[in-house]
Amino acid sequence: MNAPFKAPPAPSIEAPLWNLSDLYSSRSDSRIAADLDKGKAAVAELNALQGALIAARGEPKALGGLLDKAIGLYERATDALGGLGAYAFLAASTARDDAEANGFEADIREKMTAIATPTVWLTLEINQLEDAEIEAALLADEGAANWRPWLRRVRAMKPHELSQELETYLAEHGPISAQWSRLFDETLAALRADVGKEKLTLAEALNRLSDPKAARRKAAAEGLSETLGARTSTMALVMNTIAADKALEDKWRGFKRPADARHLANEVHGEAVDAMAEAVAAAYPKLSHRYYALKAKAMGKTALDQWDRNAPLDTSTPRGFDWLQGKAMVLDSFADLGPEFADRATRFFDNPWIDGRARPGKQSGAYAHPVTADRHPYVFLNWMGERRDVLTLAHELGHGIHQTLAADKGTLLADTPLTLAETASIFAEGLTFDRLLATAPKAEQRGLLAGRIEDGLNTVVRQIAFHRFETRFHDERANGEVPAERIGQIWLEEMGASLGPAVTLNPGYEHWWSYVSHFVHSPFYVYAYAFGDLLVAALMETRRKDPAAFTPLYRELLAGGGTRTYDEALKPFGLNPRDPAFWTIGCGRLERLVDQFEATF
Repeated sequence: MNAPFKAPPAPSIEAPLWNLSDLYSSRSDSRIAADLDKGKAAVAELNALQGALIAARGEPKALGGLLDKAIGLYERATDALGGLGAYAFLAASTARDDAEANGFEADIREKMTAIATPTVWLTLEINQLEDAEIEAALLADEGAANWRPWLRRVRAMKPHELSQELETYLAEHGPISAQWSRLFDETLAALRADVGKEKLTLAEALNRLSDPKAARRKAAAEGLSETLGARTSTMALVMNTIAADKALEDKWRGFKRPADARHLANEVHGEAVDAMAEAVAAAYPKLSHRYYALKAKAMGKTALDQWDRNAPLDTSTPRGFDWLQGKAMVLDSFADLGPEFADRATRFFDNPWIDGRARPGKQSGAYAHPVTADRHPYVFLNWMGERRDVLTLAHELGHGIHQTLAADKGTLLADTPLTLAETASIFAEGLTFDRLLATAPKAEQRGLLAGRIEDGLNTVVRQIAFHRFETRFHDERANGEVPAERIGQIWLEEMGASLGPAVTLNPGYEHWWSYVSHFVHSPFYVYAYAFGDLLVAALMETRRKDPAAFTPLYRELLAGGGTRTYDEALKPFGLNPRDPAFWTIGCGRLERLVDQFEATF
């Protein structure tokens, strides 16, 4: 969520628009058809190998060579099609009010699926082999051994794979199911909240919730509540349909709980996530409940309205940042970690790889979108010139740097599970906040400290509350469709538990679940933010002890992409995330910030 809205900066220092011509010049670019043909050719060559892996199972050297060739062809097809999918999504995300852009995205998704679906045999055939047969093949062929991390993930899915016919059906059905996400996105993009004489987009309304003036915050919250309330029946239908679709696939695959498929993809045990969620929920009273009570006191209130949650403590206009100031702050922060990190971030500014300018039709939020290992990522955000925008820019560039560092591994091995994917982004955000606090005038430091605590609560406490809400919703959906009113009730219960008695959940807040895109696009994604934040807190404590020794280890972690599991990646730092005490490091770090805030009274 962004901080207070203010007038856009002068044109000379406006946030940039990206140029996607590195991918394609337009929807009619001839390279689109050429890349579709490249993808088809790689798939045809790969499919000619079907059955060969099983036939070679008794010959380690031959099997190793075939594994290397087959997986290499699979990556080549992925590279050919990956740019198409990225281009279609990137172009549509800045034009959700453009039916042609959204239609093109859906059309490309369908064409890619039609080309890629016949390759489902590859992982199925790999998983017909025994562990000993694969291990012998990897030892016999150096090229095959390079794919060991990717094979680790493929083998993890073995107990949950279906027949080739069913896997083909699910792959072909994917683009059709994705239309529900498209409906969600287009509904939110068209949303306009009536706030006084203004009609605010979702991003603008959320941004207004951090306005210094209480009346403007209240008007924005009430306008947004009314607008979301008018759409909850549609959003409830979307959520229920996606959850039912997911539950059906989970049943066939043998997943016991709704989040299990995400845990498997993240290479993390569900018990570890449950332990983390329980640890954070147990810490609600000493983190969020305590902080919001202190904030209410600081604002001269007995309780905060929900629209006061991210309000600035100082009612005067807070320090703003034009684009160049934000850029300088972020680059200086990366330089604190090491010159290579600043150099990699600079490339995003020197090239048109960032779309930062907020405008009608552009979807809300922020992301860093990888393309393929041989093409650079793109960064997307809605810049309003506030402190949180500076931190968001750092966050997404952290992702971008991670993606460029891991690119040397190739597209398949660079792909990072969510358990590590948020590490670089949250770490970059923490570095930037430290610099913001160090360079702020003394009069602003209390407000900045409050903002940092709120960012931590939003990343850890709020995301765990989201996770608990999502878990309860999916559990209830297993017994039948969940009405919008019941979804709102679960939302109020979980958010109320996380925020505590010092925050009033005003009428209309029961509809606010309906704008959280992760519930629709990526079920059970949200816990990764808390996981990443608590993991980063442990890393930052390690860096504090020896910054010089930390940087090369950290670079190695990021450059490893998805080649190591999260516990393997953290071992060089002397950290063990399987130890329950690991999670208390991050909660303790946040609690100390609340102590520091309380000491200012």
